[in-house]
Amino acid sequence: MDLTIHTTFLPHTDADASLAFYRDTLDFEVRNDVGYGGRRWITVGPAKQPDMCIVLEPPAADPGITDDERRTIVEMMAKGSYARIILATADLDDTFTRLQASGAEIVQEPTVQPFGVRDCALRDPAGNLIRINEVR
Repeated sequence: MDLTIHTTFLPHTDADASLAFYRDTLDFEVRNDVGYGGRRWITVGPAKQPDMCIVLEPPAADPGITDDERRTIVEMMAKGSYARIILATADLDDTFTRLQASGAEIVQEPTVQPFGVRDCALRDPAGNLIRINEVR
């Protein structure tokens, strides 16, 4: 098999705030921006990975989700315990400095984890946890 990761989904609670964060703070390209039924899906991705996409979607957009389940998901998002993604960079210190200067919500400064990875952590406007690993 020859599988690659093409698309993953992260929920948003404010499409405009999420768009600004992923486009302006993380410097991702906007690949699609679609509204349907009063909701909005935004596809973004790193310029150097044109085949890798993150779709920012309304939380629990699945019509089979109940209102109670949707509220639980939004509560989990606010705590940063619902969705997460790990990104990578060759220069963690420079990346962290830029993120901090942008006003991003920092969760953890660059540190070496007990399992050997050096990373930092932040949250996007919806509360999703973003960890950034240093890769060399």
